[in-house]
Amino acid sequence: MNNILLADIGNTHFHIYNGKEVVHLSYEDAIDKYTHSDMCYISVKHALGEKIEHIKNWKNISSALLIEGEYETMGVDRKALCLSHQNGLFVDAGSAITVDIVEESIYTGGYIFPGIQAMLKNYRDISSALDVELDRSIDLDRLHFTTKEQISYGIIASIKALIDKHGKGKKLYFTGGDGKFLSTFFEGAIYDETLVFQGILKTLKDKEIC
Repeated sequence: MNNILLADIGNTHFHIYNGKEVVHLSYEDAIDKYTHSDMCYISVKHALGEKIEHIKNWKNISSALLIEGEYETMGVDRKALCLSHQNGLFVDAGSAITVDIVEESIYTGGYIFPGIQAMLKNYRDISSALDVELDRSIDLDRLHFTTKEQISYGIIASIKALIDKHGKGKKLYFTGGDGKFLSTFFEGAIYDETLVFQGILKTLKDKEIC
């Protein structure tokens, strides 16, 4: 595994792990910068396949990631996240917000929200009067009296309510662009942007690939 990069190709960006930190790049920048580097990657961006499958130093390992209980169309990034720990509730808060539960290394189900930015766009599409930025310091213990506060409350409180419902007694793990922010609403939650890569590394070690 020495000198081999790991990449999680998402719906909007490349996320590249060098063993020390995660770098987030556009598709074009990642291809330009790392074409000549050794890389193992997983991808949910199937339309990008033709553009990168010919890069000889890159290896698509998506098909190697498996978790007991998975369903047919489950995204490989979610599998990787769920493989990072044997038990827990896992939240990946990116362009979409996925919530998944694992018990004794078995996937037991989950659900999907639109991402926070997608929700805000939906409000804007309804009316220009609903075009607001998220209030990241919103108080969830009371109701509010401004459009910005009410929209922010509606978004965050609905996400929190379902996670609270299904996360009782479970360790909560957060990753993704809005993961650190969302984790602050849950006591004892863990934010770690390397969780997906921990799952990838576990698979590479168990199957002795890359």
